[in-house]
Amino acid sequence: MDLFNNNPNQNLLPFDGEVFLSQNVLNIAEIDFFYHTLLNANFWKQDELIIFGKRITTSRKVAWFGDFNYKYSYSKIIKKARLWTPELQSLKKLIELKTEESFNSCLLNLYHNGSEGMSWHSDNEKELGENPIIASLSLGAARKFSLKHKFKNYKVDIILESGDLLLMKGETQTKWLHCLPKTKKVTTPRINLTFRNII
Repeated sequence: MDLFNNNPNQNLLPFDGEVFLSQNVLNIAEIDFFYHTLLNANFWKQDELIIFGKRITTSRKVAWFGDFNYKYSYSKIIKKARLWTPELQSLKKLIELKTEESFNSCLLNLYHNGSEGMSWHSDNEKELGENPIIASLSLGAARKFSLKHKFKNYKVDIILESGDLLLMKGETQTKWLHCLPKTKKVTTPRINLTFRNII
C-alpha cells in the first residue's frame, strides 16, 4: 500500500502498531539551514556493523548524540553518544513540541545518494525498552520508507520529503520491520534524525 498522507492524527498502520506522518514541520528556511549545517558538520563517521562474524564498514555515515554519553549497541557494535550541538538541541525541542513526547538521544544517518539505504530491521535493542517511541525527521532528498509486518503479508510504503516527521510508537518495533530501499533515481544526500530514549 502506498500512502501519501497529510493528516498527522491518522495511523498509517492497519494493525499492531502506530505510525503517524506530519509533513512540513520545518519551513523552507529552516530546512535549508539545518540540512546544510548538519551535512557540513565534522562529526560524521562511517557506520560499522558485524554481520555473520565479519566487521563491515558502510558507505552510509552516522552520528550519535544525547543528554549524556550514553552507550548504545546495534549489530553487535557499541556506540557512545556525543553531547548535543546547539542545532540538534533546537531540533530536539521542536520535535518534542510536535510529538508531545520527550527524547534523550538521537541517531543521525547520512545517505549520500540512493545507492545507500537500510535493510529490513526493527529498532528493538534492549536499551530502547519495550515498545519504544521513535521520531524520525527527514532532511534533503525525498526517499521511500517501507514497513512490512513480521507475521502477516502486509506492507506499507511512505514517501518522506524534506521536513517530514514520522512518529513510530506502540507495537511498531515489535510487530513490524522497516527499511529505506535503495534507488538509482536519487542522486543527492538525505539526512535522517531518529530521536529516541535510552533507558
